[in-house]
Amino acid sequence: MALPSTARTPTLAPGALPPPAQPLPYRTYDATARKPLAADFDVALFEAMAEQLVQGQRVPGLAMAIVHEGRILSARGYGVTDVVRPQPVDAHTVFRLASLSKAFAGTMAGLLVNDGSLRWDSRVADYVPGFQLQDPQLTRQVTVADLLSHRVGLKAHNAFDRDIEGNAEYYTVSQKLGSAELACAPGECYAYQNVAFSLIGDVVFAASGNFYEQEVQRRVFKPLGMNDASLGLAGIESSPRWARPHVRSRNGWVSLRPKPTYYRLPPAAGVNASISDMAQWLLAHTGHRPDVLPAPLLATLHAPVVSTPGELRSGWRRDRVQAASYALGWRVFDYAGEELVFHAGAVQGYRGMTAMLPGRDLGIAILWNSESSLPSGLLPTILDRALGLPPERWLDVDVEFGADNLMVERSTEQPEAPAKRGSSGTTATASPR
Repeated sequence: MALPSTARTPTLAPGALPPPAQPLPYRTYDATARKPLAADFDVALFEAMAEQLVQGQRVPGLAMAIVHEGRILSARGYGVTDVVRPQPVDAHTVFRLASLSKAFAGTMAGLLVNDGSLRWDSRVADYVPGFQLQDPQLTRQVTVADLLSHRVGLKAHNAFDRDIEGNAEYYTVSQKLGSAELACAPGECYAYQNVAFSLIGDVVFAASGNFYEQEVQRRVFKPLGMNDASLGLAGIESSPRWARPHVRSRNGWVSLRPKPTYYRLPPAAGVNASISDMAQWLLAHTGHRPDVLPAPLLATLHAPVVSTPGELRSGWRRDRVQAASYALGWRVFDYAGEELVFHAGAVQGYRGMTAMLPGRDLGIAILWNSESSLPSGLLPTILDRALGLPPERWLDVDVEFGADNLMVERSTEQPEAPAKRGSSGTTATASPR
């Protein structure tokens, strides 16, 4: 087993880069260094925009949270949970988070590092003896930080996601990593992964003695007051109020049962949460719950580790993002000259985005229960207003979710017949819009 260390390490000097195998805290924002929001930042305006998005079922349901300087400015639901049996979405309606779950995995690992029971440069093979890559020598080099920053060295992005989509079990698929083609040595290149990323759950089990789901509940959900949050299909379906996923048919939106496939990868895609939960999550990650997530740990989690130039693509990212990196379960963008800590998530029938401007102490979460990309434009609209940038009509922009999209099916062909209402999400197919 690797010797323990702690996340409470000294902040790096300006301009210094973290060593590739062991990210370190790199900056803190004190109250005097933060900039205020632009004078015309108007939460009521953003709430009105969200309300308009659900009018006429442009999207079935949506929830949005905005936090600033340790206060929740808004945490509300809009629209309905299900177009067949409509109930209003409220602050406690639970949504599936898809790839937003990765930040929870990074945070969970960070808490163990903070305890001293794990290191960022701990070797995965020391905790998961069955883990193998094609090259035994390279297998021994993969670290915890490599898993969380998608630097395992695999050539293919989303390796073996099609197996997961085909209903295979995680442990069966994870064995296939030993046959996957490599593009580089671990820690040297980026390729977004779901199966390989989820090995962090096995590391957490080995380091803590508890199952990953139990540790996240105990160390993250409970102390942060995320009382609606859960993991897995059973977790969302047992929630008192939850938003059903929706896909398009010729006759409009159709609600489905949540697809179980990616729930088999809890660290990569297993979390469910309400917008009330996400407000608490944002408060913690903007530094206002140091009793749970201390500032040096947050700085480590949010520190860029590897460049991801593929994120500079269409829509608002093309126009606003000048540089992109991956940290530990989070993306980090240069958004019009300001640091943006970000992640998107997409799986059949659900979409979501979380974003933070550390220099403004602002956090935003938007969740919705459909495959429409329309609400994506809310995020840059809010960010632009916060920074005082000239307004753009972002809500007219159709934004791709790229690697954060957990949908493997990408066919644009129309189905032979409209999907039936209430049909199973395990057999339905849909293309991201």
